[in-house]
Order: sequence, then structure tokens, then C-alpha cells
Amino acid sequence: MNSYGSFPGARPRRLRTTPALRRMVAETRLHPADLVLPAFVREGITEPVPIQAMPGVVQHTRDTLRKAATEAVQAGVSGIMLYGVPEDAKKDAAGTAGTDPDGILQVAIRDVKAEVGDELVIMSDLCLDEFTDHGHCGVLDTDGRVDNDATLERYAEMAQVQADAGVHVVAPSGMMDGQVGVIRDALDTVGKQDVSILAYTAKYSSAFYGPFREAVGSSLKGDRKTYQQDPANMRESLRELALDLEEGADMVMVKPAGPYLDILAKVAASVDVPVAAYQISGEYAMIEAAAEKGWIDRDRAILETLTGIRRAGAQMILTYWATETAHKLRQL
Repeated sequence: MNSYGSFPGARPRRLRTTPALRRMVAETRLHPADLVLPAFVREGITEPVPIQAMPGVVQHTRDTLRKAATEAVQAGVSGIMLYGVPEDAKKDAAGTAGTDPDGILQVAIRDVKAEVGDELVIMSDLCLDEFTDHGHCGVLDTDGRVDNDATLERYAEMAQVQADAGVHVVAPSGMMDGQVGVIRDALDTVGKQDVSILAYTAKYSSAFYGPFREAVGSSLKGDRKTYQQDPANMRESLRELALDLEEGADMVMVKPAGPYLDILAKVAASVDVPVAAYQISGEYAMIEAAAEKGWIDRDRAILETLTGIRRAGAQMILTYWATETAHKLRQL
């Protein structure tokens, strides 16, 4: 200390003294338009079915899906990512229900399109795992391994039927080599040049997918480590990124979000296309479970995790809290 001032002279806390001041100098802002709502629609049900591992999330009927889409629009959410859950009897080794023009996912796309039109970006999961009786993301060869190139043929057909149903964005999530290029060619061949591709560029083989398996009624036995990425690897993600962009990806995604913020930051710093991140079912379930126990403040934890994902570089965040959070953000 001296006669001209006191130590310390630099006091960062000055900018934290009031809520208004903290809000004014915030470096990262969440907005409803940053959010995308993942939604499940199940064939053959008349009432929504709660997902036990994801409190507050349901398998929708066609009617409740339309209502959820309308609510998302009213809250200011930008998009909805659709997953179809077929009847078990319609699953087979090739996942043919996924490419049936009258299959549950295509029907759901048409329903949402009819309900909200272009007010919501309609996205669809482009993968076979919900529709195969073995639960893998592709067709299997004679040795029981996922056949990459045979699966690409199925993805091409799937892209075309989803586009015909009116989807704005297809999102290939199976992590097959070459999937973006094949899908882009398939869409362009049938005059669907305006349908965008959101590439699951870095999709890790994660322990946090558990509740999702219940949500889609997965038949999976075993794991997906031969095609989803090893959690230990970073350079591999950047290689996948380069390949997806070369093949024509319009947007790229990192999944899961929270455990892979370093990957998300690397990807966001490397590209000039929009970057998405998926806050997945296990991330959701952990917060809901801890909040139910009274161990954490639920609302603060939700906003904190979403802000962290946004701060790491995601321009779009897929989260099961999308509509709820959008309403809260509009009240701040």
C-alpha cells in the first residue's frame, strides 16, 4: 500500500458486483435459437410412454409429437431431431422399416412438416439401429460384423425417403466411412440438393448412451466400438472432420458434448461451417437423478452445462431440455 492507492489495483471482481453488470459483460450467451430438441416417436401407441431413465422425456405418439413441435416453435427453439421407434415385429436384419416410405420416421417427418412447416428446422436421424433386429447401425456380413459399404447403400436409400417426406436436414449418425459423400450423391441424384447434411463427425463410443437405448427400444447386443470413435483419441476426430467436409457436410457435430468439450473446441476452431454438439441421454439422466436426490440445483446445472457447451464452440446444442430452457431464457 502507498499514498496513491491500494493493492491490488486490478480488481476483476468489480465486474461481478451486480446481476446487470455480470449480464452486460458476459462473454457467452445462450439463446433459444441455439437449441434443437431431440424427440422420439413410437409406432403403435395411443399414449406417450415415459422413458424411465430420462425423467420428463417420453416416446411420443404422432399426436403428441405434433404438439411438442408446436411448443418448440412457440418457445423459439430452432430445430427438432426426430427418431422413429418401430414396432418390434417390423425390425429385421436390413432395417427395412427405416426405408419404408410409410415407416414411422417418414410418417413423423410428414406430420411435423404439416404441423409447423418451415417454422422449425426438421432434422432426422439417418441410421439403421432403431430398425434392425440386431441393433447395430448397419447391415451385418456373414461373420456378424457391420458391413460398411453395404450399409452405405442402405443409407443412400434412407436419405432419399427422408427427403421425400420433407425433412430439411438429414443427420447420418452411424459412423460409416464415406457416409456423407454417398448421402450427398443420393440426395443430389433425386433433385434434393437443398436438403442439408449434419454430419456426426466425432461420435464417440460412450458409456453415456445408456438411457438412449431405452428411448429407441434398441435391440443391440454387444457394442459399437468397431465404428464409433475411441474416447482416447483426438487426432482421429480431426481426420474424420476433414473427410466429412471434403465429402460435402454442411454442418458437423460432436457427440457426446460434456465429456468432449476439448474435442468440440478443436473442431469449432478448425472449420467455417456451423458446429453442433449433442448433450446426450446420460448427461441428462445424471443431472435429473442428482437433482431428484437434492444434491444439485437442477435449473442452475442445466444452464451451466449448456453454457459450457456453447462456450466451447457449439452454435447448435441438441438437448432434451431445449423447449424448457428456451422458455426460461426468454424470461431472463
